[in-house]
Amino acid sequence: MPLDAMSDMSDEALLVLFANGDRLAAQALTLRLTPRLLNHAYRLLGNAAEAEDVAQEAMLRLWKIAPNWRQGEAMVTTWLYRVVANLCIDRRRQARPSALDAAAEPVDPAKGAVALLQGAERAKALQEALDRLPDRQRQAIVLRHIEDLGNPQIAEIMEISVEAVESLLARGKRALSADLIDRREELGFTDE
Repeated sequence: MPLDAMSDMSDEALLVLFANGDRLAAQALTLRLTPRLLNHAYRLLGNAAEAEDVAQEAMLRLWKIAPNWRQGEAMVTTWLYRVVANLCIDRRRQARPSALDAAAEPVDPAKGAVALLQGAERAKALQEALDRLPDRQRQAIVLRHIEDLGNPQIAEIMEISVEAVESLLARGKRALSADLIDRREELGFTDE
């Protein structure tokens, strides 16, 4: 089956095809899911290289379990988000700050427009604020407001109730707001 024809297939159907030896199904699923996993891991870790490692490890785990996948028990994306979150939590626990971690990122000379710089500063401020949240609040905020998942799916990924998700989201939003309120003007947010 050509790769183009697979774009309308569900993740679960592609995984079953891969388990039955269809390498194009694996390619289609990888192209579809890897960007989402990278974004999710980056938001949880704040480090692009670490996020790439996590996304790759999550996809490897998916390929390993493909022959034993039980359709209907969980969505492939739900399972992958849970794996990514767990891998990120493990990495954050193992991380030890070093002098290299404290060094400032080099400035990209290609970014000259004020809007691009302000956007980058906003993204950095958000990531720093996310990094200061407790792990569970950060995970809930990222899944809801960055990955745009619904509360029931978040509850399934985090293995908690929908009410607990709502509580984590409310506390996380309050903490982010309190953390960023003094930087509104600096980040270009004004009341108009």
